[in-house]
Amino acid sequence: QQIKDVELVYAIADVNDQVTLSRVFREHQPDLVFHAAAYKHVPLMEENPQIAIRNNVLGTKSVVDLADRFGVDRFVMISTDKAVRPTSVMGSTKLVAEKYLQAVAATSQTQFITVRFGNVLNSAGSVVPTFRRQILAGGPLTVTHPEMTRFFMTIPEAVQLVLQAGAVGESGHVLILDMGEPVKILDLAKDMIALSGLRYPDDIDITFTGLRPGEKMYEELFYGNEKHAEKVHEKIFCAAREPILTSVIKQNVTRLERAAQSTRHDARAALAEVI
Repeated sequence: QQIKDVELVYAIADVNDQVTLSRVFREHQPDLVFHAAAYKHVPLMEENPQIAIRNNVLGTKSVVDLADRFGVDRFVMISTDKAVRPTSVMGSTKLVAEKYLQAVAATSQTQFITVRFGNVLNSAGSVVPTFRRQILAGGPLTVTHPEMTRFFMTIPEAVQLVLQAGAVGESGHVLILDMGEPVKILDLAKDMIALSGLRYPDDIDITFTGLRPGEKMYEELFYGNEKHAEKVHEKIFCAAREPILTSVIKQNVTRLERAAQSTRHDARAALAEVI
C-alpha cells in the first residue's frame, strides 16, 4: 500500500561510520529509530567473532550514542532469543548490545527499548525458503537434529508487534514478543513436503546433518527471573529488569572494542569474560 505525502530517503552507511551517521541524524532529525542492523548467522559469527563484535556491539553503541546526542524520542533495538543464556558468539554480542542500551537509557532523555523475539517465517535466512529450494530440487531436506525446536512468527505479525512494542515500551525495558509454542523443525519439514503435494519419505527424504557451531537444540525467550514477566500488550511481555551497573557495562564494551582489533581467540575470550 502506498502512503501519500511521505518522503522516503535512503541513506547508505556503515553503523560504525560516525561521520556519515552524524550527518544523517543532523539532516533528518529522526524522532524514532528502529535499529535492526546485525550479523545474525550463528555459524558464520562463530568463525568471525571480531566482526560480530564490531557490527553487533560497537555498531549498536555507535547508533545508540548518536540517538542520545541528537535527542531522538524513541529508539527500538531488535534483539533475539539467542541472547538468552547465549551459547554462540552471535547471541553473546546481542546480549551485550541489550545491556549497553539499558546502560545509556539510565541517563538519557531518549526512550531506549529492546524487543526480543525468535525466528520469522519466510524471512531472509529462514529455514522455510531453504526447505522450499530443497523441495524444488527434489530433496533431500536437511535438518540438523530430529529434536531441534525453534520459535516462529509471520513477517506481518513480527512487524506489527515490533511497532506496537515501540509505542508501549518504557525506557530501558526489554520487551519479549509472545511466540507461542516452539515448533519442531522436523515437523515443519514434513509439513512443507505434504503441502507441496509430496510424501515423506516416498517422494522426498529428510537427512540429519548435526548441530552447527554455536547452535542450541532449543531456544528460550526468557531468563529465569523473567518467567513471570508482566504482560503489557496482548502478545508482548515486559522482562523484569536487573539493576544496571552502567560503569561496568561501558568498561565491558571498551574491553570488547580492544578485542575486536585482536585475534579470534582474544575476541572469543573477551566475550566469554563479559558475558
